[in-house]
Amino acid sequence: MTNGSWSQLLLQATHLMLHFTRMGFMFMTGLVLFLNYYQRDHQNWWQFWKKRYTSVGIPYLAWNAILLLLTTLGGKTAFNGRNYWHELLDAVIHGNHFYLYYVFVTFQLYLIFPVLVGLFKRHPKKHFLFLVVSLALQMLLLIAIKYGLPHIDRSTWPYWFRSYGMNIMVYQAYFIAGAFTAIHYQQVVHWLTTQASVIYHLAMLLALGTVGLYFFNQNVLHLSLARTQLVHQPYIMLYALIMIVTVFLLGLKYANLRTTRLDPAVDHFIKLGSKVSFGIYLVQTIPLLLLNGILSYLDYLPAWFLLLLLPLGYLLVGVGSFMIAWFCYRVPPFGILIGRMQQPAARRSTVANENKQQNANELMTKKI
Repeated sequence: MTNGSWSQLLLQATHLMLHFTRMGFMFMTGLVLFLNYYQRDHQNWWQFWKKRYTSVGIPYLAWNAILLLLTTLGGKTAFNGRNYWHELLDAVIHGNHFYLYYVFVTFQLYLIFPVLVGLFKRHPKKHFLFLVVSLALQMLLLIAIKYGLPHIDRSTWPYWFRSYGMNIMVYQAYFIAGAFTAIHYQQVVHWLTTQASVIYHLAMLLALGTVGLYFFNQNVLHLSLARTQLVHQPYIMLYALIMIVTVFLLGLKYANLRTTRLDPAVDHFIKLGSKVSFGIYLVQTIPLLLLNGILSYLDYLPAWFLLLLLPLGYLLVGVGSFMIAWFCYRVPPFGILIGRMQQPAARRSTVANENKQQNANELMTKKI
């Protein structure tokens, strides 16, 4: 878009409204892990690590290699084909390419997850205290990142601290919030539903407040555009937490609607999306590269017209990512690329027959 245009300013000023999704990912990861493992009396953590690092690690390595190859062949990035293996190693050990930072952070969570489970189990009466301390530490850390780190020379710091966006500590509060929600699910749901109206109004108010934050960062603090739109800001933490519980409440409404009057076709489509959601996240760079190529031929268009085309861009990336992920899900052996191990055809047939026989036996038992 033309620099200084109203359309460009509109997109830049509203961009911070989108900065709650990665925190939602972290919250859901903590929630699901604790739902699955917290109540187990005996857990083989070596088996846990093997399963998790395999199902997530193989796609992580594969997509780093595939996407790096694609961008290298495209010739429009900083990657140099002659240094492919060096670039690949750098991407894998740092997690800083192709939006794969989330997987890199999740690896860290898997490593300390047994400690977190043990901590919550040993201190059942201190869970709320853990949550409060976690949120307080997160806020203090974000204040330091925004107002302190820009004035400190970090060039000699280890990468894990220098590039804090890859460090689990800047997301720990969302994991802990997910853990707390999983353990005290009924109490949390009850409290949220009683406060739903307040939460919805806060979500709208804080969303509008992100526009004010943009102009504050630009005109008062005189930050660069990159630091203006940085996800690691104290205000964004508050906004993200409110948006997470807002989406959570909407999910509860969907769950209720699904059991009453939801169109089965809509429900089926959402189920399909849930099956390949991790795959959609992994492959999104491919349609984004395609969109980038298309836009390179449209830069002569006025900014306002490009703004009107924005929904089509979202549609292209969303549908494109879904189709690629669905292909991997349906066609062996590509399921391994999205964390979905597929059984050989003969084995799938055997399992299907076993399931049919089991269902028939259960039906006969009920009749008897």
